[in-house]
Amino acid sequence: MNSPEALNNLSINTDLARKILTGFIKSEITRAGFERAVVGLSGGVDSALSCFLAADALGPENVLAVRMPYKSSSLDSLEHAQLVIDKTGVQSLTVPITEMVDPLFERFPDANDMRRGNVMARARMIILYDQSEAFRGLVVGTGNKTEILLGYSTLYGDSACALNPIGDLYKTQVRQLSRGLGIPDEIIDKPPSADLWAGQTDEDELGFTYQEVDKLLYLLVDERYSPEKCVEAGFSEDFVQQVIERVRCNHFKRVLPPIAKLTNRTVGYDFLYLRDWGT
Repeated sequence: MNSPEALNNLSINTDLARKILTGFIKSEITRAGFERAVVGLSGGVDSALSCFLAADALGPENVLAVRMPYKSSSLDSLEHAQLVIDKTGVQSLTVPITEMVDPLFERFPDANDMRRGNVMARARMIILYDQSEAFRGLVVGTGNKTEILLGYSTLYGDSACALNPIGDLYKTQVRQLSRGLGIPDEIIDKPPSADLWAGQTDEDELGFTYQEVDKLLYLLVDERYSPEKCVEAGFSEDFVQQVIERVRCNHFKRVLPPIAKLTNRTVGYDFLYLRDWGT
């Protein structure tokens, strides 16, 4: 595949990104009247990065990292999450979800891996929001730009959060910034996985690598290339159309639920708090 010069822009200034994102966390949390954060720590690079940034922004004593394993979760995931806890010095809690979700699985024994994975993701968010109240901290998101565009997340599960510091970083950029912050290589380099069932990996499910799709998404989204221009750049037409269709079909995950308009002052359409009241 040809490599247009524009693709070099996937490389980021990690020092500047760190400064911007820690400032974002601090300003958004304090703006809402809070001083603390809660992060779901899976052992993967995305949650590790969010945890590092939150600890940097707020101080480790003001961050609660929550591990939420299922009985089939990889031991590596727990160990890698512990590496992050040890390296950042954040407060931590481990809450297994097995006893929460197994009764539902027993009620629906025919549920496939997708259904079961969604239940686990939403059970984990129940725990995080419970701890948000108990710890008096806002839930910090862990979804990257690639996942958000492709819809590779569970609505009201891992996509739920009060703020997301890494949502404008493609997966390859998450890895760059993670190296800049000193996140252990074993976390950065391992195959990305939601750890929802044995042997599950993101790239096997998606059918392509993050490195491959990030280059295409960058051209489509950031550089506003047409599909035809992406094909000219060296991407296969099938791959371009597959990615475009996935982004299109998952748009509903990226916006608040649409409200049917009946009045002349509808929330989200005509009434926008920050604009209307000048704050």
